[in-house]
Amino acid sequence: MPETERTARPRRLLMCRPRHFDVCYSINPWMHPEKPADRNLAQLQWERLRERYVSLGHAVEVLEPLPGLPDMVFAANGATVLDGKVLGARFRHAERTAEGPAYLSWFVRNGYQQVRWPEFINEGEGDLLCVGRRILAGTGFRTDLRAHAEAQEYFGLPVTSLTLVNPNHYHLDTALAVLSDTEIMYWPEAFTPGTQGVLRELYPDAILATASDAAAFGLNAFSDGRNVLLPQAARGLIAQLEERGFEPIGVDLSELLKAGGGVKCCTLELRP
Repeated sequence: MPETERTARPRRLLMCRPRHFDVCYSINPWMHPEKPADRNLAQLQWERLRERYVSLGHAVEVLEPLPGLPDMVFAANGATVLDGKVLGARFRHAERTAEGPAYLSWFVRNGYQQVRWPEFINEGEGDLLCVGRRILAGTGFRTDLRAHAEAQEYFGLPVTSLTLVNPNHYHLDTALAVLSDTEIMYWPEAFTPGTQGVLRELYPDAILATASDAAAFGLNAFSDGRNVLLPQAARGLIAQLEERGFEPIGVDLSELLKAGGGVKCCTLELRP
């Protein structure tokens, strides 16, 4: 029997169509330009994800992508939004730097009053994940450690730094997923021993992923407190989520995975 009766909470989300999606450079181990992606299939898979969110009662805003920015579909990297405040993203790789201003412009156009252009490199919700009133912040590959302090000062919430060590899991949201205000799931081997100790201390009852589920991008997931959207190939995680009373929903984003992106990468939560 499930341990807890789960309740879904409607969210407001921002997504960006993969109209210009392509794998034409390599900035992570998943990207192989010699193996082209099917843009039409990517758009179909993305649209199914958007429709699924809407069917679950979530409001989805859609940002139109700019030509020449094939990774702009990964909206989670575009900013961090909490308490109606927007911390923009500053990307490490030159190929993605123009995405930061493009996303920040959307927030300005849509009436956000508190918008900050960051001083230090941070790749949005790729590395800044909110668990209740705490921010878990990844570093090691993309986001500068100094950005963690910047986020803490801006949002006025405690930030816990977590160090990633596996290049296949270069963003925190590829190695850890937020399930509720108090629960997470993660793959321990993606982190340093010290970080593993911090996670055990903070979340002793967390769901632990296997290497195979992590390799299937199973931790790049989105939860509304009850429904958890994740790759359908992450069967071990799906079984564990069911045991905890969640409703896992398998999603196929095989084309976007060719660029190292999944469910969470495509999804930026707009927290009021």
